[in-house]
Amino acid sequence: MTLQLIRAYKKDNELVAEMDNLAHDEKNFHLWWLGQSGFLLQWKGKRVLMDPYLSDSLTKKYAGTGKPHERMSEKVIDPALLKNISIITSSHNHTDHLDAETLIPVIDNNPGVAFIIPEANREFVAERIKCKNDFPRGLNDRRSVKVDEFTFHGIPAKHNEIERDEQGNCRYMGYVIEFGNYKIYHSGDTLWFDELIELLKPFKLNAAILPINGNDPAGKVAGNLNCSEAAVLGKAIGAKYVIPCHYDMFTFNTADVNDFIAEAEKVQQPCQVLKGGQRLTIG
Repeated sequence: MTLQLIRAYKKDNELVAEMDNLAHDEKNFHLWWLGQSGFLLQWKGKRVLMDPYLSDSLTKKYAGTGKPHERMSEKVIDPALLKNISIITSSHNHTDHLDAETLIPVIDNNPGVAFIIPEANREFVAERIKCKNDFPRGLNDRRSVKVDEFTFHGIPAKHNEIERDEQGNCRYMGYVIEFGNYKIYHSGDTLWFDELIELLKPFKLNAAILPINGNDPAGKVAGNLNCSEAAVLGKAIGAKYVIPCHYDMFTFNTADVNDFIAEAEKVQQPCQVLKGGQRLTIG
């Protein structure tokens, strides 16, 4: 029996048209959820693409195995349609955050794009996306890099450990992105650890993008915050909004977003729940 895919709110050319129509907005910033942990941030016409997974590479890779990656939601956009991208980020090396089938066409279609990664992952990234070793801009936790008008602050992530290379560079990271008077946090994949609060609270975040799929060792994959933890973390760091992600992509590793909404209400944490291809505007 074929699973009925969750329909995108907007997709492909309709989604591109919406982005283009808002490209001259000088006041607000716009966020579109692209599925899983993928988001597109647009501010003053500049576009930042975060952890995009816009293919079926994992479904194909694990077909017929004991860990099938059955897709739940339709793809939001063909990577070939993503133009005028200024910056791409990857939080770590797992394919749903570093997907060659997504990244290679995007990089090819966007000359001059900057690609921000954890420094520890440089050789792996270059091999996977077939780029020169010095193409990515490496970042470590507690360090910052500025590209155009965006400053990226490295935040360690625990997935399932805070893992470092021999030089002490963090392999799993999130990023606080600072632009104009705005700051957002894209966590990548992470479990709860108390240090996150002291690292993030000083930023006074406009939005925190957090996973909600939890940590189930039986699933044989590294875990994330669960619905309750995402809501509590958002409250603890003083985020204006929490935007949940990392659900409704694969049947074996998802969560019910309504559980997150209920947990956010319990702690009085404002949240914004998006459908695939749906926009959030903050200004």
